[in-house]
Amino acid sequence: QIRTQEMEEMANNGIAAHWLYKSNEQDARGNSSHARARQWVQGLLEMQQRAGDSLEFIENVKIDLFPDEVYVFTPRGDIMELPAGATAVDFAYAVHSDVGNSCVACRINRRLAPLSEALQSGQTVEVITTPGAQPNPAWLHFVVTAKARSGIRHFLKHQRRTEAVSLGRRMLERALGSMDEQLDNFSDEHLEQLVDATQSKSADNIFEQIGLGNRVAYLTARQLLTLRDQLSDDDDNAPPATSQRQTMVIHGTEGFLVNFARCCYPIPGDHIVGIVSAEKGVVVHCENCHNSIDLRNTPERVVPLSWADDIDRDFSVELKVELSKQRGIIAVLATRVNGAEASIEKISVEDENPKISTIHLVIGVRSRIHLASIMRRIRNIPAVIKVTREKH
Repeated sequence: QIRTQEMEEMANNGIAAHWLYKSNEQDARGNSSHARARQWVQGLLEMQQRAGDSLEFIENVKIDLFPDEVYVFTPRGDIMELPAGATAVDFAYAVHSDVGNSCVACRINRRLAPLSEALQSGQTVEVITTPGAQPNPAWLHFVVTAKARSGIRHFLKHQRRTEAVSLGRRMLERALGSMDEQLDNFSDEHLEQLVDATQSKSADNIFEQIGLGNRVAYLTARQLLTLRDQLSDDDDNAPPATSQRQTMVIHGTEGFLVNFARCCYPIPGDHIVGIVSAEKGVVVHCENCHNSIDLRNTPERVVPLSWADDIDRDFSVELKVELSKQRGIIAVLATRVNGAEASIEKISVEDENPKISTIHLVIGVRSRIHLASIMRRIRNIPAVIKVTREKH
């Protein structure tokens, strides 16, 4: 090997040197600078494994680069080295991650003090812990060491996932209960089929997605029932048909589970498709809606839908009416719409020029046939130039 003098010194004396493998344990313990460097690198590896992404890792590491330091004592008289501005929480995590996670209070020089108080050199710090205690997210506002920050974030992420899995399981059980089923009635094989069909990592991952709102519990319950029926119908030697997807029938009164898109205003008779949304459940779009075409790039979010035969309610739809300006024309338009047993939900007027007005109507209709009847009645008005169904 050919090295410069600086490279030689770094290879022999730097933190990447092979001294630890070439020397015995006694020599390694005697070289305090190497031991401290190795301990710091081990801490970096631990933070890298716990960090959510590279930016979080950089944020944690930059705090530990060349900080000013304070030296405090443990109750047994051991000296702990911490960066300037460190608090009792930083001290607790420097002792051990479990101590930091269960920390509830502290004593500084034998007096109770806030956990957010900055430590000074020479102080004696005692951490008070309680079994079952949990880190407070507010600690992230005042801790300064990377180990404390990564330890708090790691615990909170794990806690959030655990709570989401528990909540998602309860939501799925409630959805199955509405179908007179129970989750205990499904075997591990059924859950494995659901995991494969949804391309998830595990059943807990499905429960977590339901708990976080990224997956609809009702649809997951229906899919689980469908997979069980397919398994019971399959021959012993035939592979289960997990690729088939049962069409969900829409009645229009499903509440929060089903929402109708305001970009295309689907009504009975339109060809429709459902897109799963974390905030709105299943959003119903027309098949030719540009928004649904863009969203269908993610097949796992698409739900096949069809209209029920016995729908008895009104659905909103938007019409664009271009007409010549006349006195009382809006009243005539409203009379024609009401005469067709439809209700006007919203009306707005745009004046494009002195002679022509554009009126946007949001009306309630029962089906495409009902809508066609209303549009014919509007076209029969002498002042009307054009009537079209509006889509955004």
